[in-house]
Amino acid sequence: MSHPSLQIKKAYFAKVRRSNYIASLRLAGFQVTPADAERPLPSREAVLNKLRSRDA
Repeated sequence: MSHPSLQIKKAYFAKVRRSNYIASLRLAGFQVTPADAERPLPSREAVLNKLRSRDA
């Protein structure tokens, strides 16, 4: 039996990580859909700017 390639392993663990992320949000009481895990996260600078504008 052949061993899975590195790319297959990476894809598998990325899928499991997304699944676990969605499950943890549900357990925390958030309403989530599988599409929420696919949405790209904002950049660090965008988050900091939003938080700074909120404090002002």
